[in-house]
This record gives sequence, C-alpha cells and structure tokens, in this order.
Amino acid sequence: MEANLFPNLRIVLVETSHPGNIGASARAMKNMGITNLVLVSPQRFPDEQAVFRAVSAVDVVTEAKVVDSVEEAIADCQLVIGTSARDRRIPWPMLDPKGCGEKVVAESGEGHDVAILFGREDRGLSNQELQQCHFHVNIPTGEAYSSLNLAMAVQVICYEVLQAKLAGMPEQSWDMDYASAADMEHLYEHLEETLIKVGFHDPENPRQLMTRLRRLFNRIRPDQMEIGILRGILSSINPLDK
Repeated sequence: MEANLFPNLRIVLVETSHPGNIGASARAMKNMGITNLVLVSPQRFPDEQAVFRAVSAVDVVTEAKVVDSVEEAIADCQLVIGTSARDRRIPWPMLDPKGCGEKVVAESGEGHDVAILFGREDRGLSNQELQQCHFHVNIPTGEAYSSLNLAMAVQVICYEVLQAKLAGMPEQSWDMDYASAADMEHLYEHLEETLIKVGFHDPENPRQLMTRLRRLFNRIRPDQMEIGILRGILSSINPLDK
C-alpha cells in the first residue's frame, strides 16, 4: 500500500507546545496512510523529541511544512474541518468522527484540498480559528474523563478517514470547484466593508453579525463561480481592489 493515500489532505497542528506530540501525531497519521503535516507556529520545532516519538514516521516530521498562521495553512483549501471539544455560543455545523471521515474521502476524491485542524494541547482552537472552518468535529468521550491527548485525537480522526476510504465511499460530483479559504476570507472582508458602508453593520456594536454570516456561507459552501457572483454584486455597491 502506498504511504500517502490522501495527497489532497493535510493535518494541521496549531501552536503545539510539546515536540513529542508532533512526533506521536505524525506516527498516528502514517499508520492511517496520511503524510501531509502542517505546523502552525510550533513552540519547539525542529526538535529531537519529535523525531524520537515519530518512530517510523520520521519522514512525516522532517517533511512537515511550518507556517505562521492558520490562514496560511488553509488558504488553498476548499474544505476545512476543525476539531472542537466544547459547545459554542453560536452552534456550527457538526460532524462526528465517522461523518468527518466520509466527508474528507468524498471531497478529496473530487480533487479538493482538505485540511483538518487540531488545536493547542491546553485550550484547543480559538473561536476565530473555528469560524474559518466549514464544519466542526467532536470526538465523543465518557463523561468522567473527556480529555484526549493530541496524538490520540489525530489517531481517531485519521482512522475514520481511512475506514471511509476502505469502505469505498461514492465520490461526490459538482460542476465547479468550491471556493478556497482565501477566497472566502476576501468575501468576508468585502462583505463587512460593504455592510458598514450601507449602514447595516456597526462594528462598534457588531451583535455577532459577521460570525453568523460566516456560519451561513460556510454551511452552504459556495463554489468559485458563486463567489465571483457575490463579489460582483458587492463591487457594484462598494468597489474594492481585491
């Protein structure tokens, strides 16, 4: 079996504090045929502990891409899924681990670039980072002790991705590629500036407006042509050089 079964899938670890968790996560990934690792501002990397804990997945560690921000890590992705261990003030479209695996396999099979985000060991992903995701995924646990080690969480999600592939999931079809994360961020910037210009949005009293609009567009997953249409409508009201 080839080492990388999912060339369009990347696992993104955000601000990992212990390099051993990077190595253990890399091992969990490679066990499941996933080798694309992106590290967002790791506190200690490169580090011999990451190599030691990786065992036979040293190549995943040494070839990991290091970036400065989540935005950079997901800019070209059409599907972004964030792991979340707690309920949010504004509910977001949720997946369980099995549903996450099925979604990833279906869309990566279409050639879409997919990212799964895992947050900091002590506090997970921030609300701002989670708002950049199309879906959140939660790993159910027993009520008595719900804390999962980072590598354990990576293992569970990667396992479900591999199981979905082995089950021969039917691939989705669409006539146009989904918009990338960078395209969506440009839309949100343009939309917010336009809403301020027409007097609908007060940034001093935002009332969660942009958060709810992000949730709306992330739920419907616009494609590239639809984003072009929306940006064209906004430009007719508020032209921007973007």
